[in-house]
Formats: sequence, C-alpha cells, structure tokens
Amino acid sequence: MTTAAAPGASRPAGPDAEVDGGRIAAHLARFAALSEPGPGCTRLAFSPLERRAHAVFARHMAGLGLAVGTDHAGNTLAELPGDGDASAAVGTGSHLDTVPSGGGYDGIVGVAAAMEVAEVIVRAGIRHRRPWRFVAFAAEEGARFGQACNGSRMAAGLTSAADLPGFTDRDGVTMADAMAAVGLRPDLADRSRWRPEEWHAFVELHIEQGEVLRSRGLDVGVVDVISGSTRLRVRATGRATHSGGTPMHLRRDAMVVAAECVVRGDAVARDPARQGARVTVGRLTVEPGSITTIPGEVEFFVDVRDVDPERQRATARLLAREFAELAAARDVELVTEVIADTPPVVLPGWVADHTRAAADGLGLPHHVLPSGASHDIQQIGHIIPAGLLFVPSEAGLSHSPDEFTPTEQIVPGVRVLLRTLLRLDGADR
Repeated sequence: MTTAAAPGASRPAGPDAEVDGGRIAAHLARFAALSEPGPGCTRLAFSPLERRAHAVFARHMAGLGLAVGTDHAGNTLAELPGDGDASAAVGTGSHLDTVPSGGGYDGIVGVAAAMEVAEVIVRAGIRHRRPWRFVAFAAEEGARFGQACNGSRMAAGLTSAADLPGFTDRDGVTMADAMAAVGLRPDLADRSRWRPEEWHAFVELHIEQGEVLRSRGLDVGVVDVISGSTRLRVRATGRATHSGGTPMHLRRDAMVVAAECVVRGDAVARDPARQGARVTVGRLTVEPGSITTIPGEVEFFVDVRDVDPERQRATARLLAREFAELAAARDVELVTEVIADTPPVVLPGWVADHTRAAADGLGLPHHVLPSGASHDIQQIGHIIPAGLLFVPSEAGLSHSPDEFTPTEQIVPGVRVLLRTLLRLDGADR
C-alpha cells in the first residue's frame, strides 16, 4: 500500500531541517574504513574490527554528553536522559557487523542515523520527556556462527549464556570463545536482558535490501511484518575414493547428493503452493577438496524464509525429508540439524502509525511493505513495541560490495525517524 502525502504538507522545519547529510556520509565512510582486506566491507561478528566500530559509535555519543556503556552481549548503548517524569525510553539503532565481502550500508545506515538523531537533539536542545536510547547491536549477521541477531537475541532473552558454546564458525571457534577473545564476558550474557518496563518503543532505520521503494520512486517504506528464518546444517557423508579408479555405479559421492539437495530446495521454493517462501544455500564445504578425489563429505547450510510461520517450518521439514530420500538413493548418509529458528514477527500497528504520520508531516509519500530479511528489531519486538523504517537500496543490492544508498535518500529517512521518535516521546500509544 502506498500513501501519498496530503497537498500542502509541511516540509522540513525546526529539528528536521538540522539533519545533515554530510555528517551521515562521514559516519558511513569512517565505518567503511574498518574492514578486512578485499572487496566490499568485511567486519565479522565478535571480531576486533566489529569492536573497533562499536568504539567509534561510543566515542561519538560520549562526545555529545550521552552516558555510554557496553553490555555483556557486546551491544553498545548510549542514553540521553529525559526532561520529564516518563521513565520508559524510546530508542533507535541497528548493527555494525557485515557479511564477508558485504557492503557499508546494511545495518550501518541505521547506526549512522542514530548518531545523527542524537546530534540533532543535543545541538538543538530539543526537550523530550522520555529517556532516548541509541543502540549499536552486536553480531546481527549470521554469516559467522549460523544464528543471526545474536546481540538483540540476548537482549530479548531468546539466546542465553548456556547457548553460546554451541555455535561455532567454520574454524571451530565457538561464539563464547570469540566473545571472550574481544574482551566480553559471555558467561554473564544473561545480565544483558532488557527490562520491558524500561522501554516505550524502539524504531530501527534500515536500507530496504530490495527494489520496491526504488522502483516506485519513494523515499520511505514502513514495514508491517518481518519474515522468519529457519536455518539447517546438512552433512552428507559418502566415500572418498579415486576419481579415475572408481566406476560410476560404485560411487558414494556426497557432492552429487548435495547438488541434488540444492536443486530440490530451489524447486520446493518455486512451487506455487509455497508462494512467498524462499530457500537459499549460501555456504557449502567439500572434503577432501581434491580435483582427483570423489567428495566423501559435504556440509552445507540452508536458509528457509517466509512470512507465514507454519509454512516456513513445514518447508524446512519437507526439505529434511526429501534430502534424506535423495541421500538414501545414492547410499550416502545424511544428517540434517536445525541450527536456528526465528518466526515471522508482525509489528504493532500503533508504532507504524506514528511513522506514517511522521512521513505525512514531511510531505513524503510512503509504502507499507514486508521485510524479507531479518533484523534486530525482530528479536526485541518479542519484548517491547518495535517499528522498522526503510530507505531505498540502489538496484535492490545487499550483502554485496555494490550495496549502495545515496546520502540524499538517507536524509529523508532520518528526518522521518526523528519525527517518529518525537511523536512516540510525547504519546502513550
């Protein structure tokens, strides 16, 4: 649904006019420079580079006079006290980690927006009755450990300290060990849980990671539902033997089974009966990895997404059954394990209504749409009212070195975010 602003709607005035694209661009450039060598931006979850990015955020917020701290989950929080007697805070923020060879906008735009909103509020001396909190979440991307949104999941109490040793990266490093290596206390992660009574609402600004807004020429999208994700680790075990010495009828080729599973997953997602489902295999490891050896073991990961929780999980179960049948037909052992399961989240309409009203007040037409990607807001939305605001993505690209949103398309979103938070600050609902 697209809503056009009423004729004569007001243009940026007061604090809205103070949003500075130059400052936002400088924040993005500073974060983009914190990357491993190679194309795009690589700043993995619970890595030293991620912590350096959090330090940049913390220094900026402390310089504005905010109280800044880092919890045991690795989330960095900055707070501006309220001027009134309302104790439940409004908040905004996103994440600073990336996928390997990703872009400099996914998540980072939301953190830069939080930094800019804080600066505008402080510089303009805008009074607000509630505390305002600005958050850089840790380890949102699931590329390293399989599970996404780890900092926000710990804040919401959805992942506990006892769970952390069970997540490992491709080098065998557990999430708990990675956290400890960068100075965090994973054993105390449960102390990072947010108290719902301390929050009024939280709104995240994010790039769309799709082409709906760009194709419609719109500056703003308001999300009504975020799709869920079920992630599977699949291990196929056959027999590694010589590629020349083993005839085809005697092979137990794990790679052939894995390939058939990948193609089957794609076919299942394209079934019209599952319209809206998405199945992706984005990582596959082959052992022993020799040109002249039949693969004896293949591990791959499947990401099943949907806005319908029953269909999401039914698709994952169907894939597990059909993968097992494909493996059995070739005398290959196969084990499928669910490593993460996040249901879709319908965001509260009253928070979205404030965002839409803020866009209308700025004369910005907007579109209500779902999010196919996961976000930190999806996790904390389990315990506090939450909203999600999109700005356009060029060509719909994300998780790519070519990911890009021009600053002039970020500024309107930041203005809407600022107005939304001001509206939430003054409202009980």
